[in-house]
Amino acid sequence: MRFLICGLGSIGRRHLRNLQQMDQQDLALFRSGHSTLPEDELTGIQSFADLDGALRAFEPDAVIVANPTALHLPVAIAAAAAGCHLLLEKPVSHSLERIDELQDALRVGGGKVLVGYQFRFNQGLREILRLLESGRLGRALYGRAHWGEYLPDWHPWEDYRDGYSARADLGGGVLLTLSHPFDYLAWMLGEVESVAATTSHTGGLEIDVETLAEATLNHAGGAISSVHLDYLERPPRHTLTIVCTGGIIEWSAETSDVKWRAAEGGEQHEALAPPGYSRNAMFTDEMRHFLDVVAGSAEPSCGLADGVRALAVALAASESAVRGLRVGVGSATGIEAQ
Repeated sequence: MRFLICGLGSIGRRHLRNLQQMDQQDLALFRSGHSTLPEDELTGIQSFADLDGALRAFEPDAVIVANPTALHLPVAIAAAAAGCHLLLEKPVSHSLERIDELQDALRVGGGKVLVGYQFRFNQGLREILRLLESGRLGRALYGRAHWGEYLPDWHPWEDYRDGYSARADLGGGVLLTLSHPFDYLAWMLGEVESVAATTSHTGGLEIDVETLAEATLNHAGGAISSVHLDYLERPPRHTLTIVCTGGIIEWSAETSDVKWRAAEGGEQHEALAPPGYSRNAMFTDEMRHFLDVVAGSAEPSCGLADGVRALAVALAASESAVRGLRVGVGSATGIEAQ
């Protein structure tokens, strides 16, 4: 398999290292040269400054789209038209413009898309999904996701104000950059139909995007969830609580452990992550799945439609914050909710 990696920031480098550790050595890079990370690990890897030239000369089977959010679609559309499979980092884009062009290119080229919502590969969240599907705790009623991290601590080797997460022109802000809960809550509780949100630029970070957001989501099956996102919290915290008719489930990203307690009896149960389980395990499992997608032995577990729905929720939350009203997700996509 031949892989072209587009974007050599921290996530592009992670995918590069994981591919190399999986003995995938037929690799090339498409890069702008703006990465602030050391060049050492890129030595000896074929590099291109022109995307069309890279697609013609290298003829990749798959393209990893890991450049800034607002620049995803031009790369993805060109690669899809060339017949490549895509690992498209989340969010799919910063708007819904040109999504139809990507869909058309995929139909022409025949490739498939895995959207990089890696928390679908988290050991603990997968255990929660199994628990919900088993019906052991009854029907899910309510979910609460809380994710706060201090933005200046993310990439200490660079000025955080220059990174895409902090810049509106590159698709930054907490609603897009930390949009994972919009995906995994829909995965667990059902498609999101409407959103009410408020946002703030508080925290003194001197950036032009929202640094804090609170959103409530109405799900198609009747469940409600709430999401807190911020660039301000120290130490970082990412947790999920789900209340069911027959009990409560809790998860923390710090350990990936899951704990649940039945309403009757109150005995606590645990599903602990394996010894040595690390955050990178999500990415390696995601990449192994992508290798299967490229080989034709699996369908994407988080396809383009899933990624577009998560993007639409984030955009609806942004619209709601501006208008001060609950917003249907269909209105954010330009398509009426079904």
